[in-house]
Amino acid sequence: MPLTVNEIFYSIQGESSFAGLPCVFIRLTGCNLRCSYCDTQYAYYDGEELEIQAILDRMLTYPCRLVEVTGGEPLLQAETPNLIYHLLEQGFAVLLETNGSVDISKVDSRCVRILDIKCPSSGQVQCNDLNNLQRLSNRDEVKFVIGDRVDYEFAKEILKQLEALPLDPSRIHFSPVFGRMKPDTLAKWILTDHLPVRLHLQLHKTIWDAQLRGV
Repeated sequence: MPLTVNEIFYSIQGESSFAGLPCVFIRLTGCNLRCSYCDTQYAYYDGEELEIQAILDRMLTYPCRLVEVTGGEPLLQAETPNLIYHLLEQGFAVLLETNGSVDISKVDSRCVRILDIKCPSSGQVQCNDLNNLQRLSNRDEVKFVIGDRVDYEFAKEILKQLEALPLDPSRIHFSPVFGRMKPDTLAKWILTDHLPVRLHLQLHKTIWDAQLRGV
């Protein structure tokens, strides 16, 4: 069964603890959420159908072994776990960026699953599947995109649930909504509360125009 692929491109990893590394991105089409700050609305519908082997063949044309499967929400497509499995079997290091609303347990545990917990200002907080927190391994990462103080306090409450999990604090990311929250404000809050989290900025939006696709 083919997957609907919005774009495949080679760029610098801009998010997660892998930020700064060259990476090939496979952006799959479709999303079940409509976050207020979404910067990939073009991935809601547009895409081409590609079989897994065609995607793998394209991956081999890039001089890079780090791959991120993203969206949209990649886990909406039934074949996504199978794609990830085949990428891993081909020797790629694989990251999955997921919006946290879909069960991540179907994904191969060798994959680094980056769970984006939606905060209130996203308008989609009710869509979080918080059972995913119990499905995390010590390879996985958690991200909170924070737009205001309410979001920050919400994220702090979720942190309490993460304390008992085998998750390295360096893999927990607090990221300000680009253009909405000043990074120094979020940095001050983190320092004041002594939070064991990583302040994360979207590196690709610092390097290139934030409106560009394929970077």
